[in-house]
Amino acid sequence: MKLIHTSDWHLGQLFHGYERNAEHQVFLDWLVEQLQERKPDALLIAGDIFDHANPSGQSQRQFYRFLAAAREQCPGLDIVVIAGNHDSAGRLEAPENLFEAFGVRVIGQLQPEEEPNRALIPLHDSSGKIAAWCLGVPYLRPGDVPRNNGERQAYPDGIADTYRRHLHAALDQRQTDQALVAMGHLHARGGKTSEDSERRLVIGGEEAVDAGIFGKELAYVALGHLHLAQTVGGEDRIRYCGSPLPLSFTETSYPHQVLEVHLDGARLDRVETIRVPRPVEMLRVPTEPKPLGETLEALESLETEDIEPGREPWLEVRVLLEGPEPGLRQKIEEALADKPVRLVKISPTRKHDGSTDEPGSDEGALAFDLERPDQLFVRRYREEWREDPDEELTSLFLELQDRAHQEDAA
Repeated sequence: MKLIHTSDWHLGQLFHGYERNAEHQVFLDWLVEQLQERKPDALLIAGDIFDHANPSGQSQRQFYRFLAAAREQCPGLDIVVIAGNHDSAGRLEAPENLFEAFGVRVIGQLQPEEEPNRALIPLHDSSGKIAAWCLGVPYLRPGDVPRNNGERQAYPDGIADTYRRHLHAALDQRQTDQALVAMGHLHARGGKTSEDSERRLVIGGEEAVDAGIFGKELAYVALGHLHLAQTVGGEDRIRYCGSPLPLSFTETSYPHQVLEVHLDGARLDRVETIRVPRPVEMLRVPTEPKPLGETLEALESLETEDIEPGREPWLEVRVLLEGPEPGLRQKIEEALADKPVRLVKISPTRKHDGSTDEPGSDEGALAFDLERPDQLFVRRYREEWREDPDEELTSLFLELQDRAHQEDAA
């Protein structure tokens, strides 16, 4: 039996204010081609289909069109979708009856004491025989995990309890030659995270779960949430497939992929990586922050030939500053003149002299509401640059302050 494991599409993501619908459509079209070519028996989508709980109409149409195209190309394909922490469980489950008529099972939310049957899904091989059972456990919010003797239990313990109950139900139902596969959208302990784009699951609490919650009876565990493709706990059978597109500049070096999982009876045979082509490049120039002169030279020497319209690279400029640079953006834009790139982020790194303000100093203790705006400006400038602002910069600030006062008066 053959499965395709994918997750963390984040349809509808705005990248520094720019839409990425075209990039996502290239990925979805590519995935349909892979399904047609490889003919898997099941497709597992492990959460974060959308980037927001209230996705745009265009994002939803992309998702539904993909499901229709996948079923058209592979009529016998079982599709299992679970909700991630970015998804709206209710929105995903709303067309549940319609989905099931087309062989698509969607699990958005599990109630704390819900019987495991709804999330226990049969997967069929090419002959139509049940060859595996899938534990479709979605992202569990703290309120979704069961209580222990009526008492609220720790979040990771509640997740472990949920998987334990579903595994026991699956073991009671499956035949000896049928594999058990689990899905989840969670943070497994030891997993490498991408802080720029992965939202914390539990604010102010312990959220990581131990890989030991996935019983040895499970042939494969298809996880979502972490954007870096990786195994968990050194076990080949427990995997994050990672996001198909880089969702931040920190993810440019990630191996973006989907996974092809081969089962032999009740056991895992092998896992193959299918690299996802990147329709739009992400550039960080320079690779490490450099002084402004070196940064501008690097930008001017960028190779930008043979770039198709609509596929201009996203660009982050990284510059090391020794002091304030009021015309920074203009200088960068001039260096990029006529280059087909999309400048979406300028990341200045400030070089300090190593001195620090002592906490509790009189200057730092001044209350904001007792300072005039110009005084606050000077104080913050000193904290940032360890010197006073020059006359030109101070004059510009005072001019802006006057304009603000005039607008308020009007």
